[in-house]
Amino acid sequence: MTTVVVVRKGTQVALASDSLVTFGDTRLAHGYEENEKLFRVGDSWVGMAGTTAHFPVLRRVLNSLPPDDLKLHSRDEVFDTFLKVHPKLKETFFLNPKEEDADPYESSQFTALIVNATGIYGVYSYREVFEFDRFWAIGSGRAFALGAMYGAYGSKLTAREIAELGVRAGCEFDKNSAGPIKAHTIKLKAKD
Repeated sequence: MTTVVVVRKGTQVALASDSLVTFGDTRLAHGYEENEKLFRVGDSWVGMAGTTAHFPVLRRVLNSLPPDDLKLHSRDEVFDTFLKVHPKLKETFFLNPKEEDADPYESSQFTALIVNATGIYGVYSYREVFEFDRFWAIGSGRAFALGAMYGAYGSKLTAREIAELGVRAGCEFDKNSAGPIKAHTIKLKAKD
């Protein structure tokens, strides 16, 4: 699994992740493979949690969308973009969208966090989109990361420092997260 976090504070947003990939009980540490869980799409950064197979697929799908279909600057734009992504996941990359028989919608089978100059967003498996005001975390180390970021958010630490602290907590206590930590920071756009 993983620890991926987003933080919005002051004039900055930050995205950070660990670098460990696991296959059941086997760990593929950073020294054996790059294990990049964060990738750039246009002027946004995306971090993912889910099966390792999703990482190249989502990166390819998002980067192949025409500019008019790739919009990630509001909750509604993120929703519309991932609504267009889902059929491509099924048709081109053979995604199995079924989790449980009683599911209300087909699943995209991953969770993603997005940062850009407009804020921080989370996308869940049924294409639910959230816009976070302060911070959030996904992956198996999320509970540890959320606790650490909650404790630090009122301090003088920057968005990036809080994000890195959250991932460090995930790496410290979650058996499926390990460093090195990767982080990216973006300046928020001034509100009109």
